[in-house]
Amino acid sequence: MLPELLQKDSLFHLLFLIDSDLAASKRQQRCPHCGGPLHQANYFRKPRGGPVSIPEQYCIRHSLCCGREGCRRRCTVESCLFMGRRVYWRCVVLVVTALRQRRPEGTSANELARMFGISRKTLMRWCDFFRDVFAGSMEWQRLRGRLSACVGNERLPANLLDYCIEHSREGLRGLVMCCRLLATGGWKIRMSEGRSSPRRRWGIPG
Repeated sequence: MLPELLQKDSLFHLLFLIDSDLAASKRQQRCPHCGGPLHQANYFRKPRGGPVSIPEQYCIRHSLCCGREGCRRRCTVESCLFMGRRVYWRCVVLVVTALRQRRPEGTSANELARMFGISRKTLMRWCDFFRDVFAGSMEWQRLRGRLSACVGNERLPANLLDYCIEHSREGLRGLVMCCRLLATGGWKIRMSEGRSSPRRRWGIPG
């Protein structure tokens, strides 16, 4: 089920809508460094792992910069589509790592490499990150308190992704929920003024 989700344009459409709302909400705020106005400073990326039919606009990384002379500092916008500087989509990193971690039936590294064109070295680096870095981070400790006790530190992000899918009762919604949780630190999104709720717009639990 999970590999098929990564070939659905609808998945990336939902993540793009969330990113657009996050950027619009952030832009209504002021520069955290000097209090100046924030302006769009988006840039184009070439992420890997998704379907070839993804619209070009989904590859835009929303970003903001201060409009006050003398500051002009960039303000990062949280993203469900992108995971830091990694060249693969966030959802691809989560799904591929989770498939590898699912024991004892976890997919072999060689098979995942054939399915997604991801090198074994890259896959092992993702697994090491979630096990050695993310599991001990303050970011995860804050999220951990909001989740069921069944989501343990072992086998992250597989445990978290399984929890989200079970919570939403549907694979696509669960994957979107997991991306949203990791990007924003919560289930809900602060929507731009005058816009409808995420549940009505996307059918995702709020």
